Amino acid sequence: MATSTLPTRGGYDSKAPSVFTARKIGAPHTLEHRIYIEKDGVPVSPFHDVPLYANEQQTVLNMVVEIPRWTNAKQEISKDEALNPIKQDTKKGKLRFVRNCFPHKGYLWNYGAFPQTWEDPNVTHPETKQKGDNDPLDVCEIGELVAKPGEIKQVKVLGVMALLDEGETDWKIMCIDVNDPLAPKLNDIEDVERHLPGLLRATNEWFRIYKIPDGKPENQFAFSGECKNRKYAMDVVRECAEAWERLITGKTQKGEISLTNTTVPHSPDRTDPSKLNIPKGEDKAPAPIDPSIDKWFYISGASA
Repeated sequence: MATSTLPTRGGYDSKAPSVFTARKIGAPHTLEHRIYIEKDGVPVSPFHDVPLYANEQQTVLNMVVEIPRWTNAKQEISKDEALNPIKQDTKKGKLRFVRNCFPHKGYLWNYGAFPQTWEDPNVTHPETKQKGDNDPLDVCEIGELVAKPGEIKQVKVLGVMALLDEGETDWKIMCIDVNDPLAPKLNDIEDVERHLPGLLRATNEWFRIYKIPDGKPENQFAFSGECKNRKYAMDVVRECAEAWERLITGKTQKGEISLTNTTVPHSPDRTDPSKLNIPKGEDKAPAPIDPSIDKWFYISGASA
C-alpha cells in the first residue's frame, strides 16, 4: 500500500483530528500522475471535502499543498475530474513547468489552494474591476519547511496580493504554517516585512515576471502591487467560501467543474465513495525532467 501519511496536526478542533493521506497514482512528471486525497482511508475531494477552517474560531485554515517550494512542475487541483485529484498541468499535450527567473528557483513558497473556496468567474470584484478566475483560492505558505504535494497544512492568513491575469482577478493569499517557529511572531502583513525582509518584494517580482520566458507579457497587479493586510485577506477568503457554497449547492452554474464529493451533506453531487473507481496507490519514482527546466532566465528590470 503506497500511501504516504500526511496527518493534520491536532490542537485546533474539539473533535479528534482526521488523518488525511495522499494516494499517488503513476509516476510524478508524467501525464498519468495523480494524487488523490483520503480522509481516514476514504477518498475525498481536496476541492470540496476538506474543510476550509481547522478550528471553530476560523483563525486556522486548511491548505492543500499542490507545489513544494523550489520545484518547477506546475501541479494543481484538477477541477474537471471526479474527486479533483492533484495533477500536473498541461499545454498542448505537454507537461507544464515554470521557468527559473534569476535569482529565483522554481516557486518561492509552498504553493497550493484553500479547499471549499472558489473565485467566481461570473462576479466582478468592485475594487479590482475583474472577474474571478474560476479556481480555488491560491495560497503561498512562507514557513521554513518544504512541503509535499497533497499535504494538508494548517495555516494562518497574513495578507493578500491581487494579480490581474489575462483579464481575471487571481488572488494570492500569503500565510504561514501554524507550527512554524516564526508563526507566533507573524500576525499581519507588516510582520512579514519585519521578520522576513525582501520576501514580499520577491513575491511581487516573481508573479510579475514568471511568464516572460514563455513569451508572455508581464503580469499586472491591482493596488499597485501592494499586499493588503490580514483583515482584507480574510474578507477575500469569506467571499470565495460563499461563492463555493453557491457552487456546491447548485445555485451557480458549474460549467465543466466536477462537484463530486463524499461528505458535503447539502450537495446534490454527494456520492458514495465505494462507487468511485479510484485506483490503488503506487509508489513510483519520478520520471526524469528535461535538464533545460533548470536553466536560469535573466529578465531585464527583474531585481530593480
